[in-house]
Amino acid sequence: MPTFADRLLHFLTNFPLPTALPDEVEAVSPYRQAVPHALLTQFTQRFYADNQPRVALLGINPGRLGNGRTGVAFTDPVALTACGISNSLPQQREPSSQFVHLMMEAMGGPVAFYQRFYIGSLYPLVLLRHGRNYNYYDSPALTSALDSDIRISLQRQVSELGLVREVAVCLGRRNGQYLQRFNQELQLFDHIHVLDHPRYIMQYRRRELPEHIARYQEVLQNSLQLSA
Repeated sequence: MPTFADRLLHFLTNFPLPTALPDEVEAVSPYRQAVPHALLTQFTQRFYADNQPRVALLGINPGRLGNGRTGVAFTDPVALTACGISNSLPQQREPSSQFVHLMMEAMGGPVAFYQRFYIGSLYPLVLLRHGRNYNYYDSPALTSALDSDIRISLQRQVSELGLVREVAVCLGRRNGQYLQRFNQELQLFDHIHVLDHPRYIMQYRRRELPEHIARYQEVLQNSLQLSA
């Protein structure tokens, strides 16, 4: 029987690239590139090589400096090394990755965390405009163009990965508005908790970092109780 790792690799590596996007936006699949694919494979085999059902934490879409380099959601090269997966990538930090991995350490470390949780995105491909990160909701035309792909992404993640359906956690307030709308139509999760996005916290609320980590812990522990 395919493991969670097998199913995740299949989903990510086979997710289709859009033929064209408006507003000079480009979609990039790091999972089809040799280095990120190899690192993602090591990561999934290390942390997801089982059939444990997991609570989903869903971000917006991957950025170029974290997931775009490592193939692993919310994980920059430094965090990947700390997870026990050595790499020769530039050892640069990415703010969202910093927050997520600080939060993981507060919850017992990556092994304990990934046994119970899965981190992904509403849209799984990197979006760039003029070489810089772009969000699927940054322009109405782009949101409309990706609408069906985001629906497919959510449905496939829930069904193919076997995610917990009682509850999900959404990263980002604006992202949460879209996930709530999609969920009303698709009926994927019974409850959705929405948290401030890690990037927002690190950029605008860094002085309140301990409080935000505590809030994440509270919500994630509550999610485990709902899924029990």
